[in-house]
Amino acid sequence: MKCSSLEEVRNNIDRIDSAIIQLIAERGEYVSQASAFKRDEDGVRDTSRVEKVIAKVRGKASECGADPDMVEALYREMISRFVNMEMSQFKERKSK
Repeated sequence: MKCSSLEEVRNNIDRIDSAIIQLIAERGEYVSQASAFKRDEDGVRDTSRVEKVIAKVRGKASECGADPDMVEALYREMISRFVNMEMSQFKERKSK
């Protein structure tokens, strides 16, 4: 979509940011659920799964015309934070 003003550009960026945040929140809900299915801390970390996700999002980034390196960096940070959240939930559940 070609914008005719900076305000229109910013409005579209704001719209996209809202959608991204909604999707991150939804992803977080599923991450929370996943911790209930994990048997141990290695299962929470699951580095092989992380690498599969990274490979998949790099491919999707290329298909969509996004910078695969930037998408990978964003996903690695997001995954790291979700793993930390999931680990806390896992440990809390395990201690009960």
